[in-house]
Amino acid sequence: MWMQQLWLAVIGLSAGAVVAGGVFSFIIGLGVVSDFADRTHTGEHIRLYEDAIALGGILGTVFFIFQLRIPGGTWLLPLFGLFGGVFVGCWAMALAEILNLFPIFIRRAKLQMCIKYIVLGIAMGKTAGAMLFFAQRW
Repeated sequence: MWMQQLWLAVIGLSAGAVVAGGVFSFIIGLGVVSDFADRTHTGEHIRLYEDAIALGGILGTVFFIFQLRIPGGTWLLPLFGLFGGVFVGCWAMALAEILNLFPIFIRRAKLQMCIKYIVLGIAMGKTAGAMLFFAQRW
């Protein structure tokens, strides 16, 4: 019986490591990290950015699986939400940029003016949707 549990643990950890490696590779491959480094003129720290992304994923997984409590979680929660939102938003925008989503959409819809208002509307809609989602959970 314990051998079966050990075997399942090895398979689960191996599969998790492969999936996590794929996700981190996808993030790096999308160019999110290099784009941030380029925009902030901190290209010499690119390895630090990649390590921080990997460490964040690992720590997030450990905290989730073992249900660890973060000290000061009440005042850190809005900060985590802000950073998480920025990260997910940048990831989505990088994916859309790679797929040339916006240039194709703008050309097909014949939108040449007011593009900044469209992007602002998308951001506000995402924010409102997230607020409604989390308001329902409480």
